[in-house]
Amino acid sequence: MDIFSVALPALNEAFALILTPQAIGYLVGGVLLGLSVGVFPGLGGIAGLSLVLPFIYGMDPIAGLSLMVGLVAVIPTSDTFASVLLGIPGSSASQATVLDGFPLSKNGQAARALAAAFVSSLFGGLLGALILTFFILIARPLVLAFGIPELLLLTILGFSMVGVLAGRSLLKGLIAVGLGMTVGAIGEAPAQGSSRLDFGSWYLQDGFSLVVVGLGIFAIPEIISLLRQNRAISKDAKLGAGWLDGLKDWWANKWLSFRCAVIGVLVGVIPGLGGSVVDWIAYGHSVQTTKDRSKFGKGEIRGIIGPESSNNAKEGGGLVPTLLFGIPGSGSMAVFIGGMILIGYEAGPQMIRNDLPVTYTVVWSLALANVVGAGLCIFLSPAIARLTTIRFPLLVPFLFMVIAFAAFQSKQTLWDVAALVLIGLLGIFMKRFDWSRPAFLIGFVLADQAEVYTYQAAQIASVKQRTGGWEAVTSYLFSTVGMVLIAVIIISIWLGARQSDALHKDEPLDVSGSKKAPVIFTLVVSGILLTAFIDAMLVDVYIDKVFPAAVSGLAFLGSVALLVQMRRFPESNPMFMDHEYHGEDAKAPAGLWRSLAWFISLLVLTGFFGFVIALAIFFVVFLRMRESLPWKNIIVMTVAGLGFLIFLAGVLNRDFPPGLLQHYFELPWPLSGR
Repeated sequence: MDIFSVALPALNEAFALILTPQAIGYLVGGVLLGLSVGVFPGLGGIAGLSLVLPFIYGMDPIAGLSLMVGLVAVIPTSDTFASVLLGIPGSSASQATVLDGFPLSKNGQAARALAAAFVSSLFGGLLGALILTFFILIARPLVLAFGIPELLLLTILGFSMVGVLAGRSLLKGLIAVGLGMTVGAIGEAPAQGSSRLDFGSWYLQDGFSLVVVGLGIFAIPEIISLLRQNRAISKDAKLGAGWLDGLKDWWANKWLSFRCAVIGVLVGVIPGLGGSVVDWIAYGHSVQTTKDRSKFGKGEIRGIIGPESSNNAKEGGGLVPTLLFGIPGSGSMAVFIGGMILIGYEAGPQMIRNDLPVTYTVVWSLALANVVGAGLCIFLSPAIARLTTIRFPLLVPFLFMVIAFAAFQSKQTLWDVAALVLIGLLGIFMKRFDWSRPAFLIGFVLADQAEVYTYQAAQIASVKQRTGGWEAVTSYLFSTVGMVLIAVIIISIWLGARQSDALHKDEPLDVSGSKKAPVIFTLVVSGILLTAFIDAMLVDVYIDKVFPAAVSGLAFLGSVALLVQMRRFPESNPMFMDHEYHGEDAKAPAGLWRSLAWFISLLVLTGFFGFVIALAIFFVVFLRMRESLPWKNIIVMTVAGLGFLIFLAGVLNRDFPPGLLQHYFELPWPLSGR
């Protein structure tokens, strides 16, 4: 009763603040801006909020909050377009959506997939706001119950999804996770700052960014594959069922959506996790609670509904540590705190005590923004889904333009684009030889926090052992919350191990009949892991080398075990699967290297002439030589593509990669790049 007596007056005041023409106008403005930013892979909430921060100062507080909340709320919704239509993760929160969303697009059901995703996002956002309305008053004990060991266990829970995502070979999946964690460990160590696995390269000192790795592992392989096949994304060039069917799909799976939304809120509450893990947990839960699992990875609608319900609810959960303690739940929430300071509010316990109506204004602005954003996306999805009916090579110059521009924003150097090509090449061969790319990405995303939490938990346990003995260590490491999480992890691993085979039981085996190519790729992976292990062992500081040496060493042993199996088993075994011989790419009219050469040529041209000039050359040469378009069409498409990119960069205050030409000659922006 005390909770209601506090919450209801604050809610009434919050609604009065939200439902003013000014607040609604700024909220809609933020939603439109968020939709515009979210459709571009790699930009996300940080870029969008950074864009509006200069205009926040001096603004009416409620209007400023409405603008920021509207922008943040819809990015997990609009990034679904890239994930479903193009097979490119729009952000870290939509990686799992690719697994079933893109196959649905290729099967001519893009509108259905988008509609189901947007309705799920809407429900997740609304449920998250509803839970937070009352949860925010009692959240403090729960947040405080999660110490370092519990955060580590939540990270391990994310890793436990590997069993579901490993593909036909659990051993390949585990090696892929180890390889991803090894790549994630590149750069300065979080403990003592030692350089690891950078091989003397300044670019690798900070490691690879998630944008570069996500685009390389998922986007490049799919773009190259569709370019080779020389057809529309949808095999039959059909738009497929519309938003009404997606709504029916959601209603048939409403309890899955409910459970995943609750998962999203709970995981979002924990600082530092958020979108990096919640979509994989929700996807794993979707698989584990489905009787017929044979369609997952090939166009199962539940594989969209689960992750999309959770990632929008996660945004609401992320507001709990942000507003309650001033601890940002994600990178975008860190920028959000900066915006709050500019309009006169300081996040933390005092905000709950002194400004509870404003706190609820943020929560319910989030709900209203989800309604507006999802409504707009549902309205636009049939039209935007028509992209899947256009012959794909016509989209290739625009996609290369967008992903190269997004990758460059990582460290503002041409090496970003080179790293994108390198990771993309790894993704191409992982896809070809049936290695789990989601497992690799899980390893990469969670590597840093797994190492940090392990190190911190070990340090604190060591102090407790010296001061209170092993009893103090046991009580610290195995709290009630921790024991519950351990039980959940064990159940998840058990279910994942059982269901991994069931997911692929009825699939035809695309085996090449030759061991040579799969064995060579496994040898290359083994060589990378062995090199990483040796380099890690050469690090002087013990605590800094333990993690990369352990993960690369264990993954290397796994690769050796795989090579031993490859020596023993016949060519018909699934471990020798090679999609180049029996998959869609086997029937492709264009070769792999010829198609990849187009993207590499853009990198080379950029190195000489800078990105904008290189793009102009690339558009003209590609559309003329590859597609034989009339000059009029080429000029229109080139001007439209470059004009849009230059406008976007100008609005977002972003740079372009410069080349040698810019080093020797002073050119005006945008030709200068900077």
